[in-house]
Amino acid sequence: MSTSSEPGATAAGSTDRSTDGTTVTGRAFPPREDGRIVGVGIDVAQISRLEGLLERTPALGERLFAPEERELSLASRAARVAAKEAVGKALGHPGDFSWQDVTVQRTAVRRPYLVLRGATLAAAEELGVTHLHLSLSHDGDIATAIVVAERADPSPTANIEVPR
Repeated sequence: MSTSSEPGATAAGSTDRSTDGTTVTGRAFPPREDGRIVGVGIDVAQISRLEGLLERTPALGERLFAPEERELSLASRAARVAAKEAVGKALGHPGDFSWQDVTVQRTAVRRPYLVLRGATLAAAEELGVTHLHLSLSHDGDIATAIVVAERADPSPTANIEVPR
């Protein structure tokens, strides 16, 4: 085992010293620096707020949701709103796409995944995105989504800030 005071410098199963001097056993997971991760997006939606908006403006449901999403529970629809927003943030284009461009599907074992179309798909392809990781959750009155956009190959311009 190695001992290090540098965060991220430890090997799997090694020992490290925390900033308060205590010994910590574990494995560091430093951020990637090779440009593989294009972006991360997170969003939350208040379920009761969505319910009020949909009651006051029924046509909003047709604008926000694809036909297969409209019959889901209110909490699931709120999670999808959060997912659509999180996709925009992960791609660096929040608000620059149609709500219909992003849908959430589920595998046979109910794991959620994203389907992109239109301008959102074009933006993802322009950035070289080959994988989108999605996590959805809802509890109480809040629905949450996190999206990680990833390239298959590291970017030759890793660590260079891209203007958006």
